[in-house]
Amino acid sequence: MNARGLTFPLVSRRRLVGLAFGAMHGARRGTGSDIAASRPYRPGDNPDRIDWGASARLSSARNTDEFVVREYFADEAPRAIVAVDCRSAMSLCPPGIPWLQKGEASRAAAELVEDSVAEARGFVGRLEFGAHADVVAWSPPAGARGVGTLVDHALPDPGSVSRVGLVGGALDYLAYHRRSVPAASFVFVVSDFLAAPALETWERALDRGWDIVPVIVQDPVWEQSFPDVDGIGMPLADNDGRLRIVRLRRGESQVWRARHEARLATLLTGMRSLGIEPVVVSSADPSRIFDTFVTWSAEREGAGRQGR
Repeated sequence: MNARGLTFPLVSRRRLVGLAFGAMHGARRGTGSDIAASRPYRPGDNPDRIDWGASARLSSARNTDEFVVREYFADEAPRAIVAVDCRSAMSLCPPGIPWLQKGEASRAAAELVEDSVAEARGFVGRLEFGAHADVVAWSPPAGARGVGTLVDHALPDPGSVSRVGLVGGALDYLAYHRRSVPAASFVFVVSDFLAAPALETWERALDRGWDIVPVIVQDPVWEQSFPDVDGIGMPLADNDGRLRIVRLRRGESQVWRARHEARLATLLTGMRSLGIEPVVVSSADPSRIFDTFVTWSAEREGAGRQGR
């Protein structure tokens, strides 16, 4: 199943203040569908906005003709950046091996986010990082479906910017483009996070007012856990993509399983402690990735209703 054509509802953690004519509830008053408040009628108000029930109750209480109009939150156009980890480690597994093809999964997740932003009449850009140590490929948010041409740029000077790993460097790069990535922008960061950034990296991004969504792409068997393969020779790829045969001793599989499960639990707990709701992608199948994002969206919507 192709990822294109599938979309999920974008649910923001805060009301947007962006460009009008979008499809998400903003913080400003204007044309929209979400009621913000009521006030007395003023000459020139649209009669269609009169709340007849409230007007009748107020008229009865005051024994005069009173009219109350509804004000609505304007529908705004969301802005989103899809930051994709393009390290060689994200595409180590060659086709035909029954392990997660992380490069394909990352591509499908990025396309799904881009199409969903376009469906909400928003503006989406892409940042690709990690292919080279100090270079990113950047396409600022645009209104057309999909992203424009990616252009290589140097990361900020490490001497002037605090960087914690590649994810931290990519987020620092976005901080240099605050006009393109203002507060309340969605920032979807797609990576395996096997070398997780420090919590301070996420705290700095949250301080910038961004709606951070880590998309964790990990193999459910070999990275989120570990199978029982003691005594079995198996191919292991190093960072250069070269394969070598490794045979584990008795009990090593259990040690690796506990280590990997604890690593994922620590990663999720740390993010959630900051109010960040990650998306965990365990398959390259676009339909399964779509289901994962729909679940994330529904959980956000449910949390928002409970907080009101």
